[in-house]
Amino acid sequence: MIKCLLYALSLCLLSIQVSYAQTRTISGKVSDLESGQGLPGVSIFIEGTTTGTITDVDGNYSITAATGNVLVYQSVGYIAQKITLGTESTLNVTLTTDTQQLNEVIVIGYGIQEKRSLTGNIAKVSGATIENTAVPTFEQAIQGRAAGVFVESQNGKLGQGIKIRVRGASSLSAGSEPLYVVDGIPITSQSQSSTSANTNPLADINFNDIESIEVLKDASAASIYGSRASNGVVLITTKKGKAGKTKLNINYFKGFSKETDRREFMNAEQYATYFREAAENAFALDPSFDYVSFNEGRLQRYGAGDPDWESNNVDTDWQDEVFRTGEVDQIDVNASGGNDKTRFYIAGQYMDQEGILIGNRFQRLSGRINLDHTINKRLTVGMNLSLSRTENDRLSNDNAFSTPIQIVALSPTTPVIDPRTGLLSGQLDNNTGLPNTNYPVYYNPLLGLENGFYKAVVFRNIGNLFASFNIIKDLVFRSEIGVDILSQTEEAYYGSATSRNTGTPNGFGSNYYTLVTNYNTNNFLTYTKILEKHTIEATGGMSYQQSNTDLNTVEGQNFVSDSYKTLFSAAQITAGTSRKTAFSFLSYFLRANYRFNEKYLISLSGRIDASSRFGKDNRYGFFPAASAGWVITEERFMENIKFLSFLKLRLSYGLTGNAEIDNFASRGLFGSSGYVGVPGQAPTQIENQNLKWETTAQTDIGLEFGLFNGRLTGELDYYIKKTSDLLLNVNIPGTTGFRTAIANVGKLENKGVEIVLNSQNFVGEFTWSTSLNLAHNKNEVTDLDGQQLGDNDLNRAIEGQPIGVFFGREFAGADPDNGDALYVRNITNADGSIDKSLTNDYNEAQNVVLGNPNPNWIGGITNTFSYKGFDLSIFFQGVFGNDIYNGGGQYMSASGSNGYDNQTLDQLRAWQNPGDITDVPEARLFFANGTNPSSRYLSKGSYVRLKTLTFGYNFPQSIVSKIKMEKLRIYFSAQNLLTFTDYEGWDPEVNADYQATNINQGVDFYSAPQAKTISFGVNLGF
Repeated sequence: MIKCLLYALSLCLLSIQVSYAQTRTISGKVSDLESGQGLPGVSIFIEGTTTGTITDVDGNYSITAATGNVLVYQSVGYIAQKITLGTESTLNVTLTTDTQQLNEVIVIGYGIQEKRSLTGNIAKVSGATIENTAVPTFEQAIQGRAAGVFVESQNGKLGQGIKIRVRGASSLSAGSEPLYVVDGIPITSQSQSSTSANTNPLADINFNDIESIEVLKDASAASIYGSRASNGVVLITTKKGKAGKTKLNINYFKGFSKETDRREFMNAEQYATYFREAAENAFALDPSFDYVSFNEGRLQRYGAGDPDWESNNVDTDWQDEVFRTGEVDQIDVNASGGNDKTRFYIAGQYMDQEGILIGNRFQRLSGRINLDHTINKRLTVGMNLSLSRTENDRLSNDNAFSTPIQIVALSPTTPVIDPRTGLLSGQLDNNTGLPNTNYPVYYNPLLGLENGFYKAVVFRNIGNLFASFNIIKDLVFRSEIGVDILSQTEEAYYGSATSRNTGTPNGFGSNYYTLVTNYNTNNFLTYTKILEKHTIEATGGMSYQQSNTDLNTVEGQNFVSDSYKTLFSAAQITAGTSRKTAFSFLSYFLRANYRFNEKYLISLSGRIDASSRFGKDNRYGFFPAASAGWVITEERFMENIKFLSFLKLRLSYGLTGNAEIDNFASRGLFGSSGYVGVPGQAPTQIENQNLKWETTAQTDIGLEFGLFNGRLTGELDYYIKKTSDLLLNVNIPGTTGFRTAIANVGKLENKGVEIVLNSQNFVGEFTWSTSLNLAHNKNEVTDLDGQQLGDNDLNRAIEGQPIGVFFGREFAGADPDNGDALYVRNITNADGSIDKSLTNDYNEAQNVVLGNPNPNWIGGITNTFSYKGFDLSIFFQGVFGNDIYNGGGQYMSASGSNGYDNQTLDQLRAWQNPGDITDVPEARLFFANGTNPSSRYLSKGSYVRLKTLTFGYNFPQSIVSKIKMEKLRIYFSAQNLLTFTDYEGWDPEVNADYQATNINQGVDFYSAPQAKTISFGVNLGF
């Protein structure tokens, strides 16, 4: 009996040993058959069991299985593959695209997800779509390519600020720009400019290194970033190396730029005739002053004391002096590759771009190294590091006589070179001491460009180190430590020739230094469990960010000569300051996704944030979100609807916050305050310990569909965003010693629709695809506690109206009887009726809402064609329904009333005789006839732009392989090639840089137009 038991036990042990020998860890990589790139998010499970796993971001996986098991590889958009396991321990698999499914992997906060499984709204722009675009920053490159994302440059100056609004502005006084996250690290994106005109720190990024850009738009997608996400989140993922042969790519292009348009101004003859008429008209109204003689003296003065303009020998088009043909040269080199252990991506770029305005130039030198190394099957480490140096030859703000475009205010009767001195008009000759009468109307901007400089140099380091550790099966811990260091120096020097502008006869210099050190760490766990019909994904962890800013400024004057341009040579240091500031965030986040049978989808997320910017009693905020999706086409009742290949309904709701205010806004602050040489201090800000986040509650309902085996796909979305507890400066009792304080007051709302359509019109040897996106947003300030906000001439924030509406008098043209400017009274009578009668008294007219700077619709459409190596891409971008206020109109289109600025040609329509019907009042020298802020200078700003046109040719492989290459492509590209608009200014994409805020927008004040660029390039692959 004992022998039998021992024998049975021996058999059991042998069986266990055999089973153990057959069960082992299988590892490998899943790749796309066509591109060879690793596929993240591929589901892998043993058929007939609940055992499974998912590939990582590079397509790598490992699973425990035994010989004879059938491994199933599934990914949305690919044909599933089954492989019976033999004796191998490494199994690399390639999947073939299934055109009947939607396939796209989307980067989300702290992870990735298949688009099919998304329950939130995320717009993705591929890096390949925008690479080699002849613009300095990626925001300009994605303009019009993401539904609901409004991108607007302030002007055509290189490196200047750019406005981005995701589903409308969510704040009045706090920041309205999205949060930017590069490879998981929030970066510094706020302007560090020493002037009121913003610069763009994102211009430091080489966007040819970008793999993809995802814009998180609804609360479900963005709430994982909590208090940072009310304005949307932009996730930037840079390129990574792939295992395989090392690939080397070289791309070079050269381009030429011109302004998109010019304004038409009077020539010398028209100018002289016009102002003589204006002087005569003024004299007829006021004979007590000899306007006619005064005018003749001025014409003589502005002609540099020479009457050559009378015989048409001088007729200066000042736009010719400041506009030029800009050039751009750019070369990119990158190498990528690796093996199963180590992958790398190394890249470098040099870009040199001359602007269309003389004196404006932007250069960028950048390098990037992305590495990741698999130490063993459980631990992967890596780094992403970019270094860049940008140099921006800046120009003065729009509202400065020294900015080049304001040269149009000078008289066309003024010669560029003063014939008496041989110097630029307006430049004093220190040798002869000619009097001021040789000055033109204003300061000549050419003097500053010839005799000074204004340069901003930025060194930027954005990088992170990360480690990913598989703790146990399906549970991964990832730790990231990142840093963003921005070191900026703005140096300016203006020589003695600029004294009329600077007020310093012997030169003026300044140096502004800014150092922003931004530290960040993310530590989180990701759990993924794949069962036969159930998939659970959960991510939870913490994040900490600290940002320190140091600023130092020095100014000096009285230089021995213009050959000495550094502050070391200044005889007198006139100003100097230093300042430090900082903020920090501590955050905890959690997200859980559940999928049942790949058709029922649920996502829950939440984030707790603590910010140093808020009061001690409100430092923490909780921002939850929930969303659900239903893949309707997975239901049995949809099986017979053959034309419908995909249909998903999704719904989301959640809260996000906004903390973009001054770092110490909640605190009572003191500052130095000396008195008769005795040092002291005084309060500078009243405290508000109740200050808390602005909060935005957003509801989104969306429908995604695919028709005709995926040949036509699209998305429809409707959303409502309601922001409460607006962070505003409000009036407080004067007994406090202060006039205003920041508090949580007010509400606003955005609601709109988004439409996305993608179609494969032709497939085969000749292909034609179309991509269309349209978005409508309606913004409304719903509560301001009875206040009305606004600083400039017309822009206001008013209850019941969109942010920044134009609010002022309604202009009604010229009085046919006498040429007076007329305005609509718009007075509310006792019975509630509106008095719409006309008056020539500006003060009798009441302010009304005149227009809206916010567009009703934005969008873009791309058509892409290819045939036998040739490819053509045509991209149109459009903005519709907005208004633009010409803030310079009171000077350049002023009925001769505001001095001797050259006038736009439309002023030749000025009223002259009784009975004339015109919208231009009579020209009257120094009489304010229609120059006050009004709807006279308001125009429609809608436009459609041929944003990008690219035509290229890929040489066939039979030719390329003979010259030991893998790729040879030549191409032609055009940016802003055509613009269709009724706007009469330089360019309809405008937002005057010196005063741009959430409220002050849609104003054109001598703002430079966008550049039209044509370039030619070559791409080499080895």
